[in-house]
Amino acid sequence: MSVDVKYRTAAKATGGGRNGLATLENGQLTMTMASPKELGGSGQGHNPEELFALGYAACYLGAMRFAAQSEDLGKVPDDASVRAEVGIGPRSDGGFGLKVKLTVSLPGLDRAQAEKIIERGHFICPYSNATKGNIEVGTELA
Repeated sequence: MSVDVKYRTAAKATGGGRNGLATLENGQLTMTMASPKELGGSGQGHNPEELFALGYAACYLGAMRFAAQSEDLGKVPDDASVRAEVGIGPRSDGGFGLKVKLTVSLPGLDRAQAEKIIERGHFICPYSNATKGNIEVGTELA
């Protein structure tokens, strides 16, 4: 599979990685990073899982909107939302792994239409494509 890249961005982490600074190279965002208390950190900053949750939620909602429009599946309601819950913990075979739960709200759509949009969203979303076969991702229609 090849990817025809249309956009690139870059960020740089300094300090201790999970405990330091993360800065977009365009200078538009710098965040203090800190491991969560649950993983022995101070919790006095943000962590990669939070950033992943933000990105996945936004990207997946956009992918569902794109799928619905481009594949004539109906209109995704203006008040639609995606809640991305990202968990981290030790893997049984070593190292750490992630689990994701996406809770999708598509008010006003019947269940069959909503499920088709959700399915096609996963096909289009780059986060879903990147995680497929690597991270357990569950999707729930709220």
